[in-house]
Amino acid sequence: MLYPVILAGGIGTRLWPLSRASLPKQFIHFPELHASLFQNTLKRLEGLPELASPIVLCNTEQRFLVAEQLRTLGYDDAVILLEPVGRSTAPAVALAAQWIQHRDPEGELLVLSSDHSIHDVDAFQSAILAGLKQSRQARLVTFGIVPGSPETAYGYIKTGAGLESSALEVDQFVEKPDLDTAKQYLAEGSYLWNSGMFLFRADAYLDQLDSLAKDISDHCKAAYEALQTGPDFQFIPEDVFSLCRSDSIDYAVMEKTDAAAVIPLDAGWSDLGAWDSMWMSEEQDKDGNVVSGDVVTHDVRNSYVQSSSRLIAAVGLENAVIVESPDAVLVTDMAHSQDVKRIVEQLQTMKRQEADTHTLVHRPWGSFQSLASGSGYQVKHIVVKPGAALSLQMHHKRAEHWTVIKGKAIVTCGEQEQELQVNESVFIPLGAKHRLVNEQSEMLEVIEVQVGEYLGEDDIVRFEDRYGRTT
Repeated sequence: MLYPVILAGGIGTRLWPLSRASLPKQFIHFPELHASLFQNTLKRLEGLPELASPIVLCNTEQRFLVAEQLRTLGYDDAVILLEPVGRSTAPAVALAAQWIQHRDPEGELLVLSSDHSIHDVDAFQSAILAGLKQSRQARLVTFGIVPGSPETAYGYIKTGAGLESSALEVDQFVEKPDLDTAKQYLAEGSYLWNSGMFLFRADAYLDQLDSLAKDISDHCKAAYEALQTGPDFQFIPEDVFSLCRSDSIDYAVMEKTDAAAVIPLDAGWSDLGAWDSMWMSEEQDKDGNVVSGDVVTHDVRNSYVQSSSRLIAAVGLENAVIVESPDAVLVTDMAHSQDVKRIVEQLQTMKRQEADTHTLVHRPWGSFQSLASGSGYQVKHIVVKPGAALSLQMHHKRAEHWTVIKGKAIVTCGEQEQELQVNESVFIPLGAKHRLVNEQSEMLEVIEVQVGEYLGEDDIVRFEDRYGRTT
C-alpha cells in the first residue's frame, strides 16, 4: 500500500497576516483554490492505485484543525501523530515509517508537505508512478522540480546518470545559491529544484536512517515504543522525543545515501512560501495584478492586493503587496516579501497577539471572534456547532454575560442548568463553573461580554472537556 505522509506542522510566517500560528497557511481556505492547501494535497492523490488513508504529523495546537479538515474529506480513519516539539523532517518521517512498518512491512511512504501548490495533477501522479518503480527496488526517491527561472529561495539537486522510468541518479544536493550561481544552474540544465517530497519503502528509509544517523534512529524507536494512543490522536511523548536532535531528511539521509534517485517533475509546482510566490501561482489580469476581495485600483501593475474585511484603494503602485485582515494590514515591495517573517518576529518580541492569532479563532466546538475591546471589557461573537459543547470551566479574573442571538443554548452556571432561547441572557459570575452546550441541529450563536481586570485566553481552568483539553 502507498501511505501519504503529510507534514503539516509549519506556521508560514512569510504569509502573515493571513497565516498565523492559530491558523497556518496550510489550513486557510483560499477562495481561488476552493479548499485549503492541506486538503488539496490529499485531493490530488485521488485515483492512485493501492492508496491508503493518510498519516498526518502536526503539533498539538493544530490537531483539531487537521481532524476537521480530514473529516470534511471523508477520512475518518486517518492517523494523526502529534509532535510535542519540532525536530524537522528526518525524525518525523521516522515515526510515520515505524507506524507503517508495524502494520504493513512492505508499505511505502509518499512524504508531502501540506503547503504546496501543483497545477498539473496528471503529471504529478505520473511522477509518483515512476517513483514507485524505483522505491520497489529499495531506492529513496525524491522529486526535483524542473526550474523555470534562476530561483535563490530553493535548494537544488544536481542530477546524474539516467535510470529506469525517467528517474535519474542524484549526483549532489546543493544549498540555496546566489543569483549568479542559480543562473549558471539553469543554463547547465542538469539541476532541479529540491521540492522536499519523497517516496520510499518504510523499511528502506529506516535501514538507511539507522546506518547514517543512528542517534536519530534510536531516539525515534524509543519515542515510538512510548507512543500514547488515543481514540483520535497519537501522542508522541515529549520527554523521549525532545532528546532527539533536529535534522532534515536531506541532511540526515539523502545527501549521504548511495540509494537516492530523483524524478524530474514539471507540473506547475510552487511551495507558496511568500506573497511573491502567491502572485506568481495565480492568474493575473491584463496589468499583471492578482486582486481579491473589495479592491479598487488605478495605475497599479504587477501587484498582489487582497482584502478580507474592508475596501482597499491603491493608486500608482508597481510590484507591491497589500494584504488586509480585520486586525492588520501588510504593505511591502514584492522583492522584500521573503522578509515578512521579520515583522512577525518583531511582533512576537513585542508580545502582540497579532503575531499568532486572528480576531476569528477556531476551536473544536466552533469559533469565536472578537468584536470590540477596551480597558476592562471585551465583546465576542461565539458560534457553537450542532451537538458541540464548550468545556466545563471557570475564570479567576473575569465575569461574563451571554446573550443568545441564534439557536437554543443549554447553560450550566454553578449548580444550575437552564435553557436559553433567542434574546435571553445569563450572567456568569467570576469564579463560577460554567458551560455552554448546543444540543440542536443548527448553529448556536451567542454574544459574550467579558468584564474584568484581565481578559486573556489563558485565564481558564477546565474541569471537563469532550476534546481532551483538561490538564
